[in-house]
Amino acid sequence: DNVLKRILIIQRENIGDLVCATPLMRTLRKQHPHAYIAAYVNSYNAPVLVGNDDLNEVFFYSKAKHLAARQTAVDALFKRVFTIFKLFTKRFDVVVLAEPEYTRGLVRFASVLTFGLGNKQIIGFASARGDATSMHQHLPQNNALCTAEFVHGLQALVGDKVVAPPCRVVAAQPQNKLLGTTQVALHISARKPSQRWSADNFVALAKQLNSTANIEFLLFWSPGAANNPHHPGDDEKAAQILAALANTIPPIRVKPVPTAVLRDLIDQLNAADIVICADGGAMHIAAGLGKPIICLFGKSDAQRWRPWGVPYVLLQKPSLDVADISVADVAAAFATLQR
Repeated sequence: DNVLKRILIIQRENIGDLVCATPLMRTLRKQHPHAYIAAYVNSYNAPVLVGNDDLNEVFFYSKAKHLAARQTAVDALFKRVFTIFKLFTKRFDVVVLAEPEYTRGLVRFASVLTFGLGNKQIIGFASARGDATSMHQHLPQNNALCTAEFVHGLQALVGDKVVAPPCRVVAAQPQNKLLGTTQVALHISARKPSQRWSADNFVALAKQLNSTANIEFLLFWSPGAANNPHHPGDDEKAAQILAALANTIPPIRVKPVPTAVLRDLIDQLNAADIVICADGGAMHIAAGLGKPIICLFGKSDAQRWRPWGVPYVLLQKPSLDVADISVADVAAAFATLQR
């Protein structure tokens, strides 16, 4: 009998990493429908799990770089210690380390949570060096798998092995369909320089697609100035695109969608029929919402970080620079997804 009563899933990395852990959460819930299942994440990626009923509870802490306004490092530390104490009192049967990159600190943390609980399990991944001596069960590294598929493999250590379901993100707002119109999300922001496509390319693409279909474009970007050292944004780039499309013939319908907070991005992306974006958190959120995606990959491992569970066309050049992807490449990918 492998019925588990209390399960903790730890995933403290970036937004996309957490989205890629949602298939694991889905399967654990189906295999252990009456278990108490919780997640321990950080305050930056936690909004990904809002509304996810595969979990009973979500615990989070704030990294130093994600402190809220007026929150001090001492206050954050106090809250983190209190959260760890609450986790310890839950007496978990299994702690699942859903972070592919092994760290001794992560395993020690899980050991603290299960201290004194006898044969309770810690499961996760070995590192490339094979370090996993503190875990009760572990899987080897496998970069040939998509991250969502790879992380989902952990469920086989506590249940029957099954195929990974799609990623899952829950939007608060229903999709608002315009009859006869295709709503295309253009997400123009990207953290890595190698993932950035120019404003001129987005303008040319919008003009070309608009000539072939009845489209409303949703222009997404991270608000703020590009030279902000803490939170660089794309206000200038968005303004350039909106100005270039303002007086086109035939008219191009464009809705500006600056998203300052993660939940806004999730809810507004849910309106799209197709998403065009660079590899990153927005791409994985789109996959979690079930959206077809045209994803532009630069210097990133496409095999590991491709979208999971949705139709997609992945574009990546030998140069590993998104700037080298042509407008024609993206237009052809759009036609493929439209078929």
